Amino acid sequence: METQGLHIETTPREGEPIVRAGQPDPCVIVLFGATGDLAQRKLFPALFELAREKLLPPAFAVVAFSRSSHDNDAFRAQVKKALEEFARTQPLDEATWKHFSSRLECIAGAYDDPASFERLRERLEEVGKRHGTQGNQLYYLATPASTFPALIHGLAGAGLLPRQEQPGTKPWRRLVIEKPFGRDLETARELNRELATVLDEQQIFRIDHYLGKETVQNILVFRFANSIFEPLWNRNHIDHVEISALEKLDVEDRGHFYDETGVIRDIVQNHLLQVLALCAMEAPTSFGAEEIRDEKSKVFRALRSLEGPDVARHVVVGQYQGFRDTKGVAKDSHTPTFVAMKLNVDNWRWQGVPFYLRAGKNLSKRVTEVSIHFKTVPFCLFGTSDTCQRLQPNVLRLRIQPQEGIGLSIESKVPGEDVNIAGVNMQFSYAETFDKPVPEAYERLLLDCMRGNATLFARKDSVEQAWAYITPILQALEAGNGGTVHEYKPGSEGPRAAAELLARDGRHWTVFP
Repeated sequence: METQGLHIETTPREGEPIVRAGQPDPCVIVLFGATGDLAQRKLFPALFELAREKLLPPAFAVVAFSRSSHDNDAFRAQVKKALEEFARTQPLDEATWKHFSSRLECIAGAYDDPASFERLRERLEEVGKRHGTQGNQLYYLATPASTFPALIHGLAGAGLLPRQEQPGTKPWRRLVIEKPFGRDLETARELNRELATVLDEQQIFRIDHYLGKETVQNILVFRFANSIFEPLWNRNHIDHVEISALEKLDVEDRGHFYDETGVIRDIVQNHLLQVLALCAMEAPTSFGAEEIRDEKSKVFRALRSLEGPDVARHVVVGQYQGFRDTKGVAKDSHTPTFVAMKLNVDNWRWQGVPFYLRAGKNLSKRVTEVSIHFKTVPFCLFGTSDTCQRLQPNVLRLRIQPQEGIGLSIESKVPGEDVNIAGVNMQFSYAETFDKPVPEAYERLLLDCMRGNATLFARKDSVEQAWAYITPILQALEAGNGGTVHEYKPGSEGPRAAAELLARDGRHWTVFP
């Protein structure tokens, strides 16, 4: 049996933060794709929350560049409608909205039209003078990846993206790029080459919203601020690591996008490999952006490659029933909507410790978490073989979503004369323990972009290293050499072969045992 709910008291300390971020500089955010799903559901709600909490600079504006023509009033009405549906705090604070909406305006243009970018340049000069933004500009590409080259060169051609090789140069120009950053290693390299012709690396922010989630950020604090865990964080004490990103929703109305992308490109190459790197990296020399990204890069270089027949042995892919009937999906599609895979990090700390990654759509649960499975006790002292067989290894669970928090399972004696042992789960929830709402990931990431803090953003080398690992797997699967694409029922635990992948090693998944 398992006893749930052992509460852990926390002792929040008042005082200076570990890293003082500072007030963002005055700036204009130029948002491409402002009428799209990402902007309406995530970006505008995040900016509104930052405004409500008075975290935006006083001198601030948003200029939406859209291929559709809107006047400012119509555009503001559209944004307010989105906020009423998707903003984190409801009802909307009208005083905040009045101030925020006065800083929103739009301009129509075409991504491949130089004249449109000239009009944008003129508008930004006028907006900068009116709102006192001091020439600082942040360009956010919330558009399909196919539009990135045209937008980059359109901005550069209008003189809006001058190269700035020295950090701290003002006025500054920065570019935020959404995933997917390429489709494979070659396209990622080509996009990096395109960017390098225009910008310096410190001006580029490759965004991955997983890295803005509180529990993901807390991995580093948990590891390196608590002396009881780091000495155990190695092959001598950890048996295996499980990282899962499971969703109950199907692909909804994104059939065409998902059929072209698939779960490995959509989730594994970026989100899960970034989380793996945070779990596996060595301690950085400081909490600085480059020091942390250096250590993550070393993890990607240490990943043991999977090619040819190894893909079929270590990777399981599946597709839920009915996916091919989704609008925009090919009737003969073999695009995976589920993947489970076994990875190895070939370095001193992790040699022999497998990492199991899993992601999928249309499953029975929505949960994203990291499970650190410690080794079993070396010798059982507690009488009968039946009691010893019931002993379970300790598991540290880092819940990323939903209900962000951390849990640790331990074995404990049940009160009574006999020695009966039961599992106990010690856990805390961020929302309950700290008695404050957990901010959305984009709130933190947008603020970091304005501050110029690149800690939670992917660097050029790590993006290419992740693709270098993933691309041979994709090539094997797309050539039909990666094994069967297993069909699974919607609302199930995924294909049975995923459980068999771990069963071959004498293990099982934590969420779906």
